[in-house]
Amino acid sequence: MLDIKVLRQEPERIKEALKKRFNPLDIEPAIELDKQRRAILAEVEQKKAKQNEITKQIPQMKKNGENTDQIFAEMKELSNDIKADDEKVRDIDEQLRNFMLRIPNIPNPEVPVGKDDTENVELRKFSEPRKFDFEPKAHWDIGTDLDILDFERGTKIAGTRFTVYKGLGARLERAVIQFFLNTHTEESGYTEIFPPYMVNRASMTGTGQLPKFEEDAFKVVNNGFFLIPTAEVPVTNLHRDEILSGDQLPIKYTAYSACFRAEAGSAGRDTRGLIRQHQFNKVELVKFVKPETSYDELEKLTNDAEKLLQKLGLAYRVVCLSTGDLGFSSAKTYDIEVWMPSYGRYVEISSCSNFEDYQARRANIKYKETPKDKAQFVHTLNGSGLAVGRTVAAILENYQNEDGTVTVPEVLVPYMGTDKISK
Repeated sequence: MLDIKVLRQEPERIKEALKKRFNPLDIEPAIELDKQRRAILAEVEQKKAKQNEITKQIPQMKKNGENTDQIFAEMKELSNDIKADDEKVRDIDEQLRNFMLRIPNIPNPEVPVGKDDTENVELRKFSEPRKFDFEPKAHWDIGTDLDILDFERGTKIAGTRFTVYKGLGARLERAVIQFFLNTHTEESGYTEIFPPYMVNRASMTGTGQLPKFEEDAFKVVNNGFFLIPTAEVPVTNLHRDEILSGDQLPIKYTAYSACFRAEAGSAGRDTRGLIRQHQFNKVELVKFVKPETSYDELEKLTNDAEKLLQKLGLAYRVVCLSTGDLGFSSAKTYDIEVWMPSYGRYVEISSCSNFEDYQARRANIKYKETPKDKAQFVHTLNGSGLAVGRTVAAILENYQNEDGTVTVPEVLVPYMGTDKISK
């Protein structure tokens, strides 16, 4: 959520940001609400001042034997007026907060202006895509032929966009998760978290999933819980409504979780395979940092995610998202895209974002440099480190052999107990 002072003092800055995002939201109603609120508060202050003035007169009036009935009636009227005004302010505050929750973050000035993902800017590549001397198969065919992925039974059990992992397929998924977590905790200094898979509305609002993306969330009927779309939600909310100390920062967490997404609006996209599922596994990276270091920390977080693909020997590229493709809560995002032979293109496997104080303001996460200092909002960052199912898909496609087997990447052999997946 943006600071109300920005709306009040720099409305043109927000309008320009919305224009860059190609977002048609009109902020004039919010500006008008804020004006109404401040006008009422000014009236309340005047009425309270009058109350104080009258209160000072009462002792002398009583001492002089004057009738105080009228002045007490005036006091009662002022008190009732103030209560009514306070109720108006509470109502406006709620309307204003609900409106502010709908305003996306302001893009960092370095973010390229563009309408959609076609105007994202490529920053760098790692390795060259493998050249095959045979016709490579798609991961869904590889998995089916090796009997390690069962899409038909996943559909029978739950519906479309669900998959059953079997045998070495299940072991590969588990191996990738363990490899990711070990690398993040042992080499990059992250603390592992294993969070709840269900969260409350306050948690979803704190990270920016609500209210805008409610239709894409799975809600548990009758109790108000939501299945998490990413571990970012519970992990960021670990410190909701807390004041951290400066010497605690940066805080670095990594978390494995299942993720649940309705994928509303994605009908017909990536309908086969593991790329777009209603339930999938992901390892997440979350940071709480001081504002002055947040962009350096974004580079480090992105490098931590890249390191995994480098160790796996998978070709990838890093792109900076344009303003039109930028996530709702993000000020700047790098996407890491892995090469997928079946698509003939790079496919997103991680998004690494700096939210600046946008999430911290919604979730009320602050820090003090010293106990005597005024509390200020932290900056939050997060990134996929990495999407597990997409990593499995990339391994199957890029490490497939002509005889139908799949070579296990060297770094995963200790976790797999074998160097080859065969039927």
